[in-house]
Amino acid sequence: MEKKVHIAVVPGPGFSHLVPILQFSKRLVELHPNFHVTCLIPTLGSPPSASKSILETLPPNIKSIFLQPVKSEDLPQRVALETQIQFTVTLSLPSIHQTLKTLTSKTPFVALVADSFAFEALDFAKEFNLLSYIYFPSSATTLSWYFYVLKLDKETSCEYRDLPEPVKIPGCVPIHGRDLNNQAQDRSSQVYKLFLQRVQRFFFVDGIFVNSFFEMEASPIRALKEEGRGYPLVYPVGPIVQTGDDAKGLECLTWLDKQEVGSVLYVSFGSGGTLSQEQVNELAYGLELSNHKFLWVVREPSSLAFDAYLSAKKDVDPLHFLPGGFLERTKEQGLVIPSWAPQIQVLGHSSVGGFLTHCGWNSILESVVHGVPLITWPLFAEQRMNAVVLSEGLKVGVRPRVGENGLVERVEIVEVIKCLMEGEEGGKMHKRMEELKEAANNALKEDGSSTKTLSELVLKWENLV
Repeated sequence: MEKKVHIAVVPGPGFSHLVPILQFSKRLVELHPNFHVTCLIPTLGSPPSASKSILETLPPNIKSIFLQPVKSEDLPQRVALETQIQFTVTLSLPSIHQTLKTLTSKTPFVALVADSFAFEALDFAKEFNLLSYIYFPSSATTLSWYFYVLKLDKETSCEYRDLPEPVKIPGCVPIHGRDLNNQAQDRSSQVYKLFLQRVQRFFFVDGIFVNSFFEMEASPIRALKEEGRGYPLVYPVGPIVQTGDDAKGLECLTWLDKQEVGSVLYVSFGSGGTLSQEQVNELAYGLELSNHKFLWVVREPSSLAFDAYLSAKKDVDPLHFLPGGFLERTKEQGLVIPSWAPQIQVLGHSSVGGFLTHCGWNSILESVVHGVPLITWPLFAEQRMNAVVLSEGLKVGVRPRVGENGLVERVEIVEVIKCLMEGEEGGKMHKRMEELKEAANNALKEDGSSTKTLSELVLKWENLV
């Protein structure tokens, strides 16, 4: 009989950090049923219903424990999203420590895996005799930048956005300073200092899982694995994405069933991305003027791009914020749905031919797995870097230009929709994305690159029991 192997995982706060580490845990126990995972979940306020419902779908050998919630009034006020996430984890540390102490006193655990924003939890690994790993839910390109920033920080005096040339990260497509992650955009800020501290901590773990796969990011992954760089071991184990739940009978899927193959543009800004009122108006007019079919997930506007990310929004119908007469004028052309859509089923639907996305890594991988090319519309975090990888590196996306007024204007929106959905370049993007879809599928097969990578590590863990 196979030995039971126990590991603990700690996600970062927020639904889009919980989902990736849970999907990683599911993949691990599906491939290796002798593994048991306990997930310790930090939260800001009471856990959102979306988090609770995903936990109900987990197999029996993944258990979850909600930690003592952090109160929003205990966080510094009016700070960046990344700082909110970081402080939520910091304030959860006593609870994480106590829970680990209780767990390890009853059962031998071999490893502690933490989301990249929950890295502080790994300080307890040594105390409880656990190997320590980071689960990095973004691209290998972003991870490469994390390591490279320490070098650039020493060599550069100006803001990165003022650098005259793109930043050349080893193995990666060159990225302009203005497109680097939000945390690197103001070097005098607390956010930047916390970012550097977090990156320095990455060097002291036993390994880093990255949710990517060799065939998608061969060059960055090779550079990360090069000897002599002093990086920890990097394990590309992706693409790990959500599988569709049973969403039959929903209006949007019934509507998609009636549309022609590849004719619909799906528009969604992820689990927490928001647009300003002016930008909502421009997007609405752009979709209307494009004369292309669309399925648009609309959220209440906000001046903060991540406003719906960490906290549940008040119950306001976001359709009230659309331009007057828009719904009536476009009722034959498109479907607008408030707040949420079953994204996996939508992207997997034959009538969907393009995806206008905020470039969150989860959404990108879901698009890759279903072979849907992209309009890249980044909002925050490392999303601009992802947009560069997709549009300039992999060439499976087209990126709209932002005007001097800070808006992507309707004329530009029409142009990129037509480019993706009907132009020659769009056809090439479709073809390249189909090839990437096949590579993603192969990486997850029994003898695929990502499956083999995970299995080699599992063997190491089993030998510790």
